[in-house]
Amino acid sequence: MVVNMKILIATAIYPTAENPGFGSYVRSQEQFLRQAGIEVDVLVLKGRNRKLIYAKGIYELRRRLSGVSLVHAHYAYVGAVARTQWRVPLVLTYHGSDAMGTITEAGTASRRSRIVSAGCRELARYCDAVVVQSRQMAERFRKGNIHIIPHEVDLETFRPTESGSARAQLGLSLSKRYILFAANPDVAVKRFPLAQAAIELLKTKVPDVELVVVHREPQERLALYMSACDALVFPSYQEGSPNIVKQAMACNLPIVATDVGDVREVIGRTAGCYVSAPNTESFAGLLEDIVRSPFRTRGREAIQGLAGPLVAERLIRVYEEVLRRRQDRVLSPQGISM
Repeated sequence: MVVNMKILIATAIYPTAENPGFGSYVRSQEQFLRQAGIEVDVLVLKGRNRKLIYAKGIYELRRRLSGVSLVHAHYAYVGAVARTQWRVPLVLTYHGSDAMGTITEAGTASRRSRIVSAGCRELARYCDAVVVQSRQMAERFRKGNIHIIPHEVDLETFRPTESGSARAQLGLSLSKRYILFAANPDVAVKRFPLAQAAIELLKTKVPDVELVVVHREPQERLALYMSACDALVFPSYQEGSPNIVKQAMACNLPIVATDVGDVREVIGRTAGCYVSAPNTESFAGLLEDIVRSPFRTRGREAIQGLAGPLVAERLIRVYEEVLRRRQDRVLSPQGISM
C-alpha cells in the first residue's frame, strides 16, 4: 500500500451557498476519501467567465502541486488543465456529457458536441487512469486504463424519513400525491416536457397528483423531498450514473426512469422501481400503479455496495496502482522520470 498519499482534486463544479447541489457528488467523494485517511486538497476552478477559468486554472494548478502525489480531475476540460503538467500522475473522472456529448432538445447530440466529446475521450490516452460511471460510458473509449466506479451514495444524508414528518418540514400537504422531478427543468437532457406530459395524463385518472420540481436545494432538503414524495420521475435522454436515482434508492422511493446510464443495473429487481419506455403513456401508467397504493421500496438494501466508504476504497486502489506504476518507471533502468 502507498503511504503518505496526498491527492489534489481539481474541479470546476463544487457546491456554493447559492447552488448547494452543484457538484455535491465531488464534495461527497472528497469527504469519504478524507474519512479513509487520505490527505486531500481541493482546487476549484471558478470565475464569472466559464471559458477563462480553464486558462487561469493552469497557473493555479501548478501553484498547488507542492507535496501532491497525484491529481484527480473531474470532467474532461479540467483534465486537460491538469495534463498540462507531467510532474505528478493524473486520474481523470468522466461524468457523462464529456464522454458522450451534450443532448439537445431534439434528444440527440449535435455534430459539434460529438466532435468535442471525441476530443475529450482522446485525452484518456494521456491520463494515468480514467474513471467512468457506467459500462455504457466505458464502451466509448478505445483503450486506456479504464475503471468503472460510479459515484457513491451518502447513506447518512439520504436515508428514509417518515413521510408525514418530511412533508410537515417541507410544508407539503398530507393528502396529496407528489411526484418528484429532481433536476433543472431547463436542461434539455433531463427531458422535463416528458415528465410534465406524463403527470398531466396521470391527473386525468388521479386528480390529486402534483409534480414537485426540485433543484438547487441542499442535499439534506433533497433527501426530505425523497421521503415526502410518492415517486421519482426520471425521463432523461442520457446519463452516466445518475446520482438522483441512487439517492432515491437510498430513501426507498419508488422510481420510474428511462433506460439510461446504469439505471437498469442500479435498480435491479427492486419492486416499485421501473425502467420505462420513453413515452408519456408508459410513464403515466407506471406512476399510476405507484400512486394508487403508495408504498416504499427496499431500494436501500440494493445499493449498499455504493456506500461512500466502499467507493473510496476502490478509488484508493486506483491511486495506489497509478503511484506504483510511476515508482516502477522511476526505479527501472529504462524508466524515465517526468
